[in-house]
Amino acid sequence: MFYRYEIKNNGVEDILYLYLTMNYEFSKELGSTSLDSELKRRTTNFIKNNGIPFQGDKIYLVIDDVIVKAFQIPKEEQVKKQKEEKSYDDYDYMVILQLEDSSMVEISLHEFLLGALATNMIPNLPLEVLKAMAILYRTYVFKQMSEYQVVPAVNDFFSYKPIDYYKIAFAPDYDKILVSLNEAIKQTNSMFVTYQKQYILPFIHISNFGHTLEDQRYPYLSSVSSLWDSSSPFYVDTVQFSYDFLSKIFRFTITKDTSFKITETSPYGKVLKLTIGDHSIDGKKFMNLLHLKSQFLSIILNVNTISIITRGWGDALGLSIFGACHLAENGCSYANILNYYFPKVQLCQYVKELSS
Repeated sequence: MFYRYEIKNNGVEDILYLYLTMNYEFSKELGSTSLDSELKRRTTNFIKNNGIPFQGDKIYLVIDDVIVKAFQIPKEEQVKKQKEEKSYDDYDYMVILQLEDSSMVEISLHEFLLGALATNMIPNLPLEVLKAMAILYRTYVFKQMSEYQVVPAVNDFFSYKPIDYYKIAFAPDYDKILVSLNEAIKQTNSMFVTYQKQYILPFIHISNFGHTLEDQRYPYLSSVSSLWDSSSPFYVDTVQFSYDFLSKIFRFTITKDTSFKITETSPYGKVLKLTIGDHSIDGKKFMNLLHLKSQFLSIILNVNTISIITRGWGDALGLSIFGACHLAENGCSYANILNYYFPKVQLCQYVKELSS
């Protein structure tokens, strides 16, 4: 069954890693219809029979160095209930939204979440992934409204558009997608996540290059393995640009003789600054102007064009949508997904306190 185990602490709690190989019959059942209750029974017996000194409740099953299933014993999801006098229900809670032209509109949190979730839609997202994303975007609203009393429609995490905006983009599956979005919001009503009792920011990316990254500015961001992303169709992307096109974009002359040099990178290879000729360019601005998928990039100079190779899609911080899909496909819930990519946070839910 399990050929070894490890107990690791993520800074908040102990997690038990149980290692299997596909040669074991039990590991093959993970891809079948085996019941979670049976899985938990076998796991509990293994812990007891082998005298494993594990006092926590979070379990990760690992096959060939890839986490294929996460669950908790004795209960799968732990949501801290917080009683409040006012309602935080998604239909009752109103969001003050600042549009791109700086005008303000008031919409329900439910309506806001529909538009926010639509910004990161890729085909066939599992419901559990949508639920995890809904919780992160709801957390962002609670954070913004509590600190600034307004939520910007365009921010560092998404660009909000009303859900109707996506009717053509999502056709012919718009109605089906809308049902899934509504269900994800409904099943996580009033849920949010905190770190040391403070709302966190909704770091979400589509795909990374095998692991997520830490960021010292945000202590709740952890570097975790996400090897599924290595098989993502977004893992490597190559685009080409002519020198004339680049000259128009950057508004100075660029030719085949112009030098391109990456001058500053992060420890993991994220391009922070580069120079084109005598001009210094911020890495994020370079990515945005050329609509690149990430700042993890390499540049190849050709006679008539340059080729830019990017790895991953996004900043590799927080939740990987592609990785989360694999967790969901292996039976992980939205709580498991959030706990995996944000191991230091607490999942919470506001509950309206009934008057006596």
